This record gives sequence, structure tokens and C-alpha cells, in this order.
Amino acid sequence: MDLLQANKDLISKGIEEFNALLNQQVFGKPLISEEDMVTVVDDWVNFYINYYKQQVAGDQQEQDRTLQELRQELKTLASPFLDKYIAFLKFCEPANNVQPSS
Repeated sequence: MDLLQANKDLISKGIEEFNALLNQQVFGKPLISEEDMVTVVDDWVNFYINYYKQQVAGDQQEQDRTLQELRQELKTLASPFLDKYIAFLKFCEPANNVQPSS
């Protein structure tokens, strides 16, 4: 069963906006740990899901499938971003200079 066109459009918009967010990020100091960056990215994904949840059309099953697809797409976009951040951490500083989370 295909998603409603309105939901497909919503997913596309979410992907575009999330990709813009990732592309705006500038890595710098103070550095945060890899684990903390994963938490930040997960929080961004959850923020986008909660934002778009209010705009999804269709019955509950349709809404759930749409949000699941959006979550999967955002996590897919986040993966290369996290890989890039990890490479940045390795390039910049030894692990012991990374600021611990509070």
C-alpha cells in the first residue's frame, strides 16, 4: 500500500530540511564526544518526527508508516554526517582531549 501523496511530499520536505540542518553544521571546539554527537543527532531526528507528526495525513496506520519512513530517511542522512564527525574527532585531537558530557 502506497503512502498518500501528501505524506510523500511531507517526507521529501523533512528530508530536505534535515539535510540543510546537517550541511549547516560547523565542527569546532569545544569538541564533544562521539557518543554525545550521536545523542544530539538522535534528538534532532526526534524533533523533526515530533514536528511533522502534527502534519501527517491519513488514518493511524498511514501516519505511523509515514513517520517510520521519515525516521528511517533521516537516520540514513545522519549516518554520513556522524562518520564525518568521527573522522573530524580523530583528525583534531586525541580522545582524552574531548570534553566529557555533563
